[in-house]
Amino acid sequence: MSNYQKRSKTELAARVAQDIFNGAYVNLGIGQPTLVANHLPAGREVVLQSENGILGMGPAPVAGEEDYDLINAGKQPVTLLPGGCYFHHADSFAMMRGGHLDICVLGAFQVSSTGDLANWSTGEAGAIPAVGGAMDLAVGAKQTWVMMDLLTKTGECKVVKQCSYPLTGLACVKRIYTDLCTLECTLEGLRLIDTVPGLAITELERLVGLPIQQ
Repeated sequence: MSNYQKRSKTELAARVAQDIFNGAYVNLGIGQPTLVANHLPAGREVVLQSENGILGMGPAPVAGEEDYDLINAGKQPVTLLPGGCYFHHADSFAMMRGGHLDICVLGAFQVSSTGDLANWSTGEAGAIPAVGGAMDLAVGAKQTWVMMDLLTKTGECKVVKQCSYPLTGLACVKRIYTDLCTLECTLEGLRLIDTVPGLAITELERLVGLPIQQ
């Protein structure tokens, strides 16, 4: 009988935020990764960049104080910290492609055990492609982290031996943060960083279907 509880989206965002080092320049991708901005530890200086042209982005505004002229790449209202600025889209992509970001946090459909990333299309007929700046971020940032549920709604693992969906980037993902565990992608395969309390490594390997180094 299972004796563990999944991380909530809030808990997962806090787990990712915990590992972002002081002084880092970070891009938070559309979807779940945007929640990380609300959980950065107090006293830690992290400069958030948004691909639509913001540097120094703060947490989400409180209800009733939204400014829809100040939004992130997912069209969500955000705040701007003292010293923050906004600029042309082309300048933003120059930052992303030029290796100026320490970390990007992206969502994903699939990640391979060696760090291949698939996050822009499922390849299904009629599916709307949503590549955005994902390819630029995946190869431009010094570290690419993925934040996602470990399993799909039908129980299939999103961490796979080889991606079956169209690729965003090859061997670009360094860490996978999920609702059940945190994994590192290496050339030799997956390495365990942590699991939720009560989840045994043997059960995790059964869910993933791949060996996991400790």
